[in-house]
Amino acid sequence: MTTTTLAVLVPLLPFLGAVAGLLLGRTAPGFVRPLAVLPALASLVLAVTVAVHQGGGLPIDSHTELTPTGSVPIELGLHIDGFAALVAVLVGVVATCVQIYSTGYLRDDPRYPSYAALVSLFTSAMLLVVYSGDLMVLLVGWEIMGICSYFLVGHYWETPEARAASLKAFLVTKLGDVPFLIGLFALATDAGSFRITRVLGAVASGGLHHPTVVALLLLAGVAGKSALFPLHTWLPDAMAGPTPVSALIHAATMVAAGIYFVARLLPVFQASAAAMVVLAVMAGVTMVGSGLAALAQDDIKRVLAYSTIGQLGYMAGALAVGDRGAAVFHLLAHGAFKALLFLAAGVIIHASGTNSLAAMSRMKDLRTRVPDAFWTMTVALLALAAIPPFSGFFSKEAVLGAAEHVATGHTEQAPLASGWIVLVTGLVTAVLTAAYATRLWLLAFRGHGAEAPDHGRQPVTMTAVLWVLAVPSLAFGLAFGPLPDWFDGRDLTPVLTTSVLGTGLALVGGIVTYGAWRHTTALAARFPLGAVAAHPDADAGRIEAEAIASHEAAYGDVAQAPDPADPGRLLLGPLHRHAAVGFHLDAVYSVLFVRPVQAGATLVRFLDREVVDTYVRGAGALPRWLGTAVRRAQTGNVQTYVSALLAGTVVLVVAALLVATGA
Repeated sequence: MTTTTLAVLVPLLPFLGAVAGLLLGRTAPGFVRPLAVLPALASLVLAVTVAVHQGGGLPIDSHTELTPTGSVPIELGLHIDGFAALVAVLVGVVATCVQIYSTGYLRDDPRYPSYAALVSLFTSAMLLVVYSGDLMVLLVGWEIMGICSYFLVGHYWETPEARAASLKAFLVTKLGDVPFLIGLFALATDAGSFRITRVLGAVASGGLHHPTVVALLLLAGVAGKSALFPLHTWLPDAMAGPTPVSALIHAATMVAAGIYFVARLLPVFQASAAAMVVLAVMAGVTMVGSGLAALAQDDIKRVLAYSTIGQLGYMAGALAVGDRGAAVFHLLAHGAFKALLFLAAGVIIHASGTNSLAAMSRMKDLRTRVPDAFWTMTVALLALAAIPPFSGFFSKEAVLGAAEHVATGHTEQAPLASGWIVLVTGLVTAVLTAAYATRLWLLAFRGHGAEAPDHGRQPVTMTAVLWVLAVPSLAFGLAFGPLPDWFDGRDLTPVLTTSVLGTGLALVGGIVTYGAWRHTTALAARFPLGAVAAHPDADAGRIEAEAIASHEAAYGDVAQAPDPADPGRLLLGPLHRHAAVGFHLDAVYSVLFVRPVQAGATLVRFLDREVVDTYVRGAGALPRWLGTAVRRAQTGNVQTYVSALLAGTVVLVVAALLVATGA
């Protein structure tokens, strides 16, 4: 079997598994779990085989014309280079782990068959994006992921949060997809083809007539799909879906698609210096803003969601300085430890039998109750904080090193401004990342909240997956040596300057957070919530009063506010109440977009009912009145008809005589 045939089967098998799962879900429920796991596992094996055959050498290209269009043909083609081969392996690994994990996590869910089928379809769509050699075929996978996210995020549709989150995820990503589609057509028009190799060839020969416009249009779609500022607001709300779905979306599909797209077409963006600077600004704001927001969240999944946004900012930053090798390196490393973080959080939630334990301020004694989650999440958080020798250290330093090379003028693959923006914001984010990772670990595993009921040991299908993902979270970063052969050949070895700065700042962030936690814990023990009146003059009382006021604004009710022993409040100070709600960006969107649209809809409804309908009713009234008059004249009396006929004849004769006399 040829490599091309194997590559075609990689996205095809999960698709067939999804179709079979939907068809047999009700009639043969015993086949649902095998149909969920086996196609994903087979696809992973084939993806590994394709990667071995590709070997980081020349790309594998194959294409056939899908349909004649008269001008720009659409082709069903494959383009598998080192990037595509490794990203497909990542998708296969995470999808297989998620499907195995879900057999235990959702074992009692009546809608598991449809869930498993949608996860398979989601996986197939992402693999289509990765392997596609034609932009229009890539767009098919891109849009299928959007509709799958709508259904999976809204899996618990009985809850208003899930319904609102699924709609928000769909609409916000579609908001970016509209200019994205226009940009694809503009790009194909300039290049004369949708095939990626021809597009890149046109860029190399200077065939793009409007590179800045095309690049900015494409960035709008990337911002929506990969949750970059300003279209990132859907991702934290998407936590209303099942935890395994969050792991899949955040680690290997959906949000990775935008980064992968820019990496695949990076020369298109490099053709415009303005687009590269815009991408750098988007990356910088995304990194710093999400880090501050993560430090203020109490729900463990929302912390991880903002963490994903921040790490996507790092990947976008690497692309903004023209180093797609560093971007994809971090995408691969992040995929492993972020999937582990979400699945470990799912074990914690599952252990309580309810999603209420997702509030970190209410967690207690979890080290002994969920030891698998404790140890593996510790590994993943160290990787997230970029502490050596964990994988996140090497991949994040590759990003910072690339930014440092551009900022200092050692390379001219991106504007100097892009280098400085990414370098400075990346170092600031290193502090914030270590801070919220330390805070999460302390509140989750050393917290003093209320002890939730113990629901026994977790299924082995859930805990075994954690240890599988812990291996690449720990060791994948050591692959920085051979990986350049699979990418562009650029060295991914950590740079001494940024390594020392980044690691030092991460340690500072972790130590300061630990100190703040010790201080707030001691303070909460001395002055529990509600003791302000007993100590009105104490400094501790003043701090607590300010904290309560802040949480009343953020949560609406002190009883629903996190425990006072939260170092995030102390570290952020007055910024905490704003960071907790994502810096009010949703409120800004409501004022700028939602309310004007609603006002416009109200005006249109008024015009339709009161103006248009009035004219329609008026146009129908005149014939109706005439019909009534004519109907009343139809008496059925022959004498009346003859009299009217004679009267009419007399009138006509008189009129004729008058006309003749006048003449």
